[in-house]
Amino acid sequence: MRVLGIHGSPHLEGNTAYALRQALVELERLGFETESLALAALEIRPCQGCFHCRSGECVHDDDMLQVYDAMRRADGIILASPVWMGMVTGLLKTMMDRTVLFRTGGQFGMTGKVGAGIACGGFRNGGQELTLQNMQTYFLQQDMLVIADGPQFSHSGAAIVGPAAADRLGLTTVTNLARRMAQALQTR
Repeated sequence: MRVLGIHGSPHLEGNTAYALRQALVELERLGFETESLALAALEIRPCQGCFHCRSGECVHDDDMLQVYDAMRRADGIILASPVWMGMVTGLLKTMMDRTVLFRTGGQFGMTGKVGAGIACGGFRNGGQELTLQNMQTYFLQQDMLVIADGPQFSHSGAAIVGPAAADRLGLTTVTNLARRMAQALQTR
């Protein structure tokens, strides 16, 4: 089984990338194939609401084609974002909007895949929960199964504060999230 990690930070090697990498390393340790995409390294134009996607293709010819292919191959998807204004970054939101293509013509191309989120903020209560709820709403609208980090904390997902490498509590939620992803995929 394959898990795709997508991070929406403009920093290719920042806290969000670090936290996502920790989740994917844990999944690899548990026997899963993983793949990672950094949206900042891709050219993805915003959805223009033209409904051309009803034909099965987006009007834009950009790097989103790579994202579509990776999402189709994945059994599970972990989205990771820093908190910007209490929500996901514009990069991640643009990617989310462009995946409306998976919902066109009465088809839901993401049905049954497992989704989870990681949010990185500057403070322990710095908007991570709302950012994770943005991700959960996205997964639900794609008809995906949504998981959280589970006991002992059981928040909306994994939450990192400050420098990710130094946030032991936050990294525990990342490990828990990866293990819950593995369990969910193994029982599907």
